[in-house]
Amino acid sequence: MHAALTSALLVALAEFGDKTQLLALLLASRYRTPVPIILGMLTATALNHALAGAVGGLAAAELGPHLLRWALAALFLGMAAWTLVPDRIEASRAVRRVGGNAYLVTAASFFLAEMGDKTQIATVALAARFDAVLPVILGTTIGMMAVDVPTVLFGHYAGTRLDPRWTRRAAAALFAAFGVVALVNA
Repeated sequence: MHAALTSALLVALAEFGDKTQLLALLLASRYRTPVPIILGMLTATALNHALAGAVGGLAAAELGPHLLRWALAALFLGMAAWTLVPDRIEASRAVRRVGGNAYLVTAASFFLAEMGDKTQIATVALAARFDAVLPVILGTTIGMMAVDVPTVLFGHYAGTRLDPRWTRRAAAALFAAFGVVALVNA
């Protein structure tokens, strides 16, 4: 339970201002059909985080405890720094087509946007840290959906009410705390 809750909180904070949140806003404004967009996000996030969780689980099993602690410390501290940098969707990568299947476009776009993203790497690190792959996948998926579903439903209103600088700083502080704890335990 601790792994799922921690993972949900950390990923939810990291998701504010992330490119996948911006993508959710873009898709909501293009398609104006929230249910297929939300289902596409859920499908892509669950699949992507399942892959990331499996990688984290393998890393925990293959690396010795000492090396794993050092790797996690470096990863969490790197995530802390990366989280402070705001994401933007490049115009060339943005979804331009208004027609088409909103579910399929969302699932494909989200899956690809999440590859190598902060929340995917956080899922790898959290799965290795807690050695509890399923609770971490569940937590990170819930954390992302907790941020992205309101983004789709409330669109521009929610985006103008939350200060992304504060949420980036809070997420960076949590990643840094995990990094420091991993260093102390190494």
